[in-house]
Amino acid sequence: MKTTFLALCLVALGVGPAFGQTAASQPQPLPMPAPVPAPQDRPYPGTIHLAVDATDTAHHVFSVHETIPVAAAGPMILLYPQWIPGHHSPNGPLQELAGLVFHANGKRIPWTRDPVNVFAFHITLPEGAKTVEADFQQLTPVQPRVGRITMTHEMFDLEWNGVALYPAGYFSRDIRFEPSLKVRTGWKAYSALEPASTAGDTTTFKPVPFNTLVDSPVYGGHYSRRFELSTQPVPVWLDVVADRPDELDASPEAIDAHRALVAQAYKLYGSHHYDHYDFLLSLSDRQGGIGLEHHRSSEDGTSADYFTNWANAYTGRDLLAHEYTHSWNGKFRRPADLWTPNFNVPMRDSLLWVYEGQTQYWGYVLAARAGLWTKQQALDAIASVAATYDHRIGRTWRQLEDTTNDPIIANRRPLSWLSWQRSEDYYSEGQLIWLDADTLIRQLSNGTKSLDDFAKAFFGVDNGSYVTKTYTFDDVVHALNAVQPYDWATFLRSRLEGHGPGAPLAGLTRGGYRLGYSDTPTPFFRTNEMRRHITDLSFSIGATLTQDGTLMNVMWDGAVFKAGLTDGARVLAVNGQGYTADRLKAAIAAAKGKTTPIELSVENGERYFTVRVDYHGGLRYPHLERIAGTPDRLGEILTPKP
Repeated sequence: MKTTFLALCLVALGVGPAFGQTAASQPQPLPMPAPVPAPQDRPYPGTIHLAVDATDTAHHVFSVHETIPVAAAGPMILLYPQWIPGHHSPNGPLQELAGLVFHANGKRIPWTRDPVNVFAFHITLPEGAKTVEADFQQLTPVQPRVGRITMTHEMFDLEWNGVALYPAGYFSRDIRFEPSLKVRTGWKAYSALEPASTAGDTTTFKPVPFNTLVDSPVYGGHYSRRFELSTQPVPVWLDVVADRPDELDASPEAIDAHRALVAQAYKLYGSHHYDHYDFLLSLSDRQGGIGLEHHRSSEDGTSADYFTNWANAYTGRDLLAHEYTHSWNGKFRRPADLWTPNFNVPMRDSLLWVYEGQTQYWGYVLAARAGLWTKQQALDAIASVAATYDHRIGRTWRQLEDTTNDPIIANRRPLSWLSWQRSEDYYSEGQLIWLDADTLIRQLSNGTKSLDDFAKAFFGVDNGSYVTKTYTFDDVVHALNAVQPYDWATFLRSRLEGHGPGAPLAGLTRGGYRLGYSDTPTPFFRTNEMRRHITDLSFSIGATLTQDGTLMNVMWDGAVFKAGLTDGARVLAVNGQGYTADRLKAAIAAAKGKTTPIELSVENGERYFTVRVDYHGGLRYPHLERIAGTPDRLGEILTPKP
């Protein structure tokens, strides 16, 4: 074989084929398989019967039998839901599906998984088949390290998307399901679904479109209680399951606050978009917490002492207000690029700063207006939000709008450097933007208009309808201008695309307050530390510590970061004495205004070493300071509507 000097040089440089090879002999891609058929807006023939057995609480297993009518023999594709509304990401729990077997005409038929779209299953129906039977299990997590616990010996949270297959090629609203659920003897189940019949421990629900089914989870439990919150214009209930029966003992004060939440929401939006509504609330230290919106219900999970420690367990009490608001913002009104025809078409999250950001805003406001929080608790909560995002150094390289991609990018996994990477900041920084907009409307209109008017005009339309109504960026701008003329497009774009410095805090100052710091935490801040079992020194040395001194949420470029420490390192001693939270706080206070660094003895894996934290700013805890001589617009925002 003869090889020219030029050919050798080209090969050495990575240009052209190697010895004995031609371009034709290089690897070439295999053709991709045919894509799964796109959904079409046409009725699926027949009703799918879906039977779920939730009695195996010992193993945390939902057992499923599904009967799917079919029209003809031949190939069929069944989908497992991938893109779940409210999750904003392709995280359908496919890894939990097991034991899948299909039968038709009384005989087992094989299945193959699509080699590209792993949420799609291919089967071939034999001649004469009228139905295909599917049997499988959803193996929900048995330990928190695997995922959120959704079944315990006392309760379960059933999300229908985890226990259903559906035919490809159809809009989800065009496929009808008749679901049934078997629970353990003596248990009760709660859902926005309407029962059709009950036989023993099995309830069969009225047939619904598949999108309605997925939007209607079930809470079941051994210990449960239902509270009536409203009867007009339609029923609203608070359905509670708990670890123990005493945890269901809610005071009249607590229930009155939840009733006020419903009343204040109606006064804000001037409408409802459901024929009835169920707050599904789990009180548990064993089942995982959750907050997930639905059109006629919400999945809410919090600590077991929610009612029994009512005076002190208030830091997360905006949860139900947030998820309830989603019935209007997110379920009835939904970003146009986020709405999809079925659960396997990708979502686009570009308007989550409205969907979640404004909902976060109204969650805080309604919690205060309803009495779930006092005014001072709400102010303290806002102070913590403002300080957190004013210290979000990652905005110097990454604009807020890009964080709407985070549910897809990170899939809500933990991050090593949250303050630098940013996460789903569109929630709470979005909340600050909407406070900015609210106070600006109030200022420009001399107090005659507010964001309340936007909420009623934008989310309150078509009273009584629960057919989703989509919106775009231009729709939001148009609605704002209808309330108060202004260059709202520039207002929003500058805050979504800007890089600071600092968070958008103009809404605070225009609202009559400024963000300040003191060496004493607010009661809200201290209560949050106690309930999370942490010591939060984010605004001083730039880190939070667990009870044993392990660092978490080390802030990029903060004092602890500059000392060379990361999440996971454990502080063993402070200035030569064994670590306690009080000793560390005392050392920070003593170093204020001085030059001697704080000395920390640290363990990180198998390494033991000492670092010197060169910080001298003292303890710093956020609070809001009233600006004398200015209108208390923020106070007005938090005041209940008459």
